[in-house]
Amino acid sequence: MFFKSSAQIQLPAPSPKAVVSQTAGLTDITIDYSSPGVKGRKIWGELVPYNKPWRAGANAATKITFSKEVKVDTTTVPKGSYSVAITPSEKEEWTLVLNKDADAQPDDQKPENDIVRIKIKPMEIPLRERLAYSITDFNDASAMVNMEWEKVKISFNVVLGTEKQAMENINNAINPSFSVYRNAARYMLEKKDYDKGLVYINQSIAIDALKWYSHWLKAQLLKAKGMDKDAYNSVLKAKELGDKEGDGFFFKAEVEKAVVDWKPVMEVKKK
Repeated sequence: MFFKSSAQIQLPAPSPKAVVSQTAGLTDITIDYSSPGVKGRKIWGELVPYNKPWRAGANAATKITFSKEVKVDTTTVPKGSYSVAITPSEKEEWTLVLNKDADAQPDDQKPENDIVRIKIKPMEIPLRERLAYSITDFNDASAMVNMEWEKVKISFNVVLGTEKQAMENINNAINPSFSVYRNAARYMLEKKDYDKGLVYINQSIAIDALKWYSHWLKAQLLKAKGMDKDAYNSVLKAKELGDKEGDGFFFKAEVEKAVVDWKPVMEVKKK
């Protein structure tokens, strides 16, 4: 007797798995979920009942992961993974819950494991057929997490600890090289902490005084502090060293422009 083996047939999933991930500052934010479709159905109040916790997706629990400590609303959330539950409401604000049991469906989430419970006002949007999460408006300080499905969007803000984390990384560096101090100086320039930036760039130059980019950073820090004479001397040094680098002088145009633009300032102040 012969038997035919049944082959596995690969077909599209009704609610395919999805993942969205974004690095904001020094923090990775990742959302794992399944993406159901509207398919002509009434979603809110029927498929997803009002006033009942919903898994914020389909199939398995929706999970959000933070690689570092963050704040959601005003609540500190340690790094790790959390299950997501959303309770929609017909007339009131919706409720978002993050629960420490990362694999728990809403019915299995224990209230004592809730780490975040906040109210969110839903927004009306054009029809979105499939549920989708996104991470937008991100910078070193914060990021916005959004859920969109059917004609509803809800969003919540994630506050990041980038500056504190960056400073810890700098201070904890073992045997810092010129590049560690220089990167710290560049970060301080971006943060407009010019005094601290000058401390770091001077430490970098003390280790290796022949890097044109170090002098260019120092020039920008000095210029930002209104120390025009010192800034001009530093940009001249950057040009002198950069001209010897050839193709490695990748900010040549900016440095040469500063040499021209900053010189008249010097001449006016000498009169």
